[in-house]
Amino acid sequence: MFFLNEETTVAETLEVVQEVQQDLEQLKPNVVLETLKSWIPGLTKLGYRLLVAALIVCIGFQIAKMVRKMLERSLIRVDMEVSIRKFLQSAVYVIICGLTIFIAADKLGISSASIVAILGSVGLALSLSLQDMLANFAGGIVLLLIRPFKVGDYIICGGQEGTVRSIGLVYTTLTTLDNKQVVFPNGSLSNTNLVNVTAQEKRCLELKVGIGYGSDLRKAKEIMEKLYVNHPLILKDQPVTVFVDNLADSAVVIGARGWVATGDYWKVKWDLTEQVKLEYDAAGIEIPFQQLDVNVKH
Repeated sequence: MFFLNEETTVAETLEVVQEVQQDLEQLKPNVVLETLKSWIPGLTKLGYRLLVAALIVCIGFQIAKMVRKMLERSLIRVDMEVSIRKFLQSAVYVIICGLTIFIAADKLGISSASIVAILGSVGLALSLSLQDMLANFAGGIVLLLIRPFKVGDYIICGGQEGTVRSIGLVYTTLTTLDNKQVVFPNGSLSNTNLVNVTAQEKRCLELKVGIGYGSDLRKAKEIMEKLYVNHPLILKDQPVTVFVDNLADSAVVIGARGWVATGDYWKVKWDLTEQVKLEYDAAGIEIPFQQLDVNVKH
């Protein structure tokens, strides 16, 4: 709506009226129809591109699902770790879907360079804000590929120890002997020393006991060897060694070594420790202990 005031000239008024008439002429049915007809080729082309892009996305995603299932069957046949299998399946699926989206975007006339630039900017922003998370993710990939331990192994790391319950891409979960749950970031696990107690099928069980200097050394060694050899869980195909380990200040330290199945380690260790004490007591062999003399002055 236009308002006329005293300063409005006749020429300006005529110009405004002509513009209004031109706008009204453009709204005539024949003009609108011609405009719509001019849009038809562009809309048809756009619709065709949308249809092709939609078909590419549908087919690409279906191919990604099929490849993921085929890969899963192949990895199961080679008995690959569950965590690694799932990671590889997800990685392949994401890669195929990403390529599908790139192809579909190209059919829509969207430049691949623009998409790469946008993804690069987003990736840079995320990497700066999620540095620790990405470090843990990278650590998870390293653990899954190198496999220093697997689910069910007993490991010692960073003053904590327990049985591995799950290995994720970001965190690894342990359960301690007293049933506590310990969660380790994978970044720290992949960058520190750890001990896998159950990595081997058998372990060497070493026991050391100090006896008094006045005790019968040969008899003490015979008792130790007999206990090792006669224990049912000591592996018979491995040698048992009994030796004098050290001449300490107040004791002669006797050592013994034998091999046991990894799962029997603690049971055998506790059994032998108890039996050594009972047998030495019965044989009159002294096991020295620290003593403190107190002198009282009056």
